Amino acid sequence: MKLDQAIDRLHEEGRYRTFLDIARRNGHFPHATWRRPDGTERAITVWCGNDYLGMGQHPAVLAAMHEALEATGAGSGGTRNISGTTIYHTALERELADLHAKEAALLFTSAYNANDATLSTLPRLFPGLIIYSDALNHASMIEGVRRNGGAKRIFRHNDVAHLRELMAADDPRAPKLIAFESVYSMDGDFGPIEAICDLADEFGALTYIDEVHAVGMYGPRGGGVAERDGLMGRLDIINGTLAKAYGVMGGYVAASAKMCDAIRSYAPGFIFTSSLAPAVAAGAAASVAHLKRDPTLRTAHQTQARILKTRLKAMGLPLVDHGSHIVPVIVGDPVHTRHLSDLLLEDHGLYVQPINYPTVPRGTERLRFTPSPLHGTEDIERLVQAMDALWQRCALNRADQSA
Repeated sequence: MKLDQAIDRLHEEGRYRTFLDIARRNGHFPHATWRRPDGTERAITVWCGNDYLGMGQHPAVLAAMHEALEATGAGSGGTRNISGTTIYHTALERELADLHAKEAALLFTSAYNANDATLSTLPRLFPGLIIYSDALNHASMIEGVRRNGGAKRIFRHNDVAHLRELMAADDPRAPKLIAFESVYSMDGDFGPIEAICDLADEFGALTYIDEVHAVGMYGPRGGGVAERDGLMGRLDIINGTLAKAYGVMGGYVAASAKMCDAIRSYAPGFIFTSSLAPAVAAGAAASVAHLKRDPTLRTAHQTQARILKTRLKAMGLPLVDHGSHIVPVIVGDPVHTRHLSDLLLEDHGLYVQPINYPTVPRGTERLRFTPSPLHGTEDIERLVQAMDALWQRCALNRADQSA
């Protein structure tokens, strides 16, 4: 059967993905319980979670969710257009608009949906639109650009000269939009925001930035890298998530009131989707509000990331370091990446998911560690010691296999 062949191929290439059944323990993150397929359990430390700041267990977030749940019940009861807009949704959108100093924000069920729905709808709002997309943009951006039916140009990753070349070759009268990210999640490098904004000004283009891996974690109030660099006012549409630094669920775009109004009126991905549960919206709003006021977790997060990178570099591991909070260690082979991940879990109780193609290019398979302010000194020490022992062991195994 073709289905069998498709799945078997993933197994043969070492790219088959398994789900780990874990129980997060409120008040103890990043520590959790892993339930094995045979029903036995083991305590583990999560090193690959996107709850970057541990806000998923913050008392302010939980209190807001409990209060909204008691007040409204479980679900929203509909799409945003049909009974699914509550006081919690509008309050969250106000918090997000304020976060990014924009007139409005539009809430989606995920940042993936926000990217896909917005980018696929914009050519309907701007006939003849040409979208210039960074080659390493997230899959949600790629899908939105692919589905919109309009013209697209792919520029080499972070290559502003190539972007300028592509824009200069197109009709100067055509509407244009540049889509890119602030922090690219696999290598942890930063997009050249100011240079891209300069190009946008030169060619009269709109700018669309994905700040998913930056909101809550950069800038005085957690507005992202654009806030940190004083560039939010030069960006037309900002995409963000509520499921990473904010620890809850959902995504959004922040822009002018007219832009948000047009997107909500024309985007099928917004119109025909049930809205987030009010309790989720309430928790997200509390998280955004808290991180605006208190930078403590942001500061501690960057400190822990620097410490882990310093320790891994000292061991001579092939670490990619662009100065962000992302900590990728390149293994370079899907089978060995999976094996290293399995050994960390089974032998040391350390959970880090292998990252393989197509998420990253072949030959750059990696373990991507995401330290948090809640990973203590002992957690880091255990991870470093485990990586030191296992890296040497795996290196010897690879040498024997190639001999």
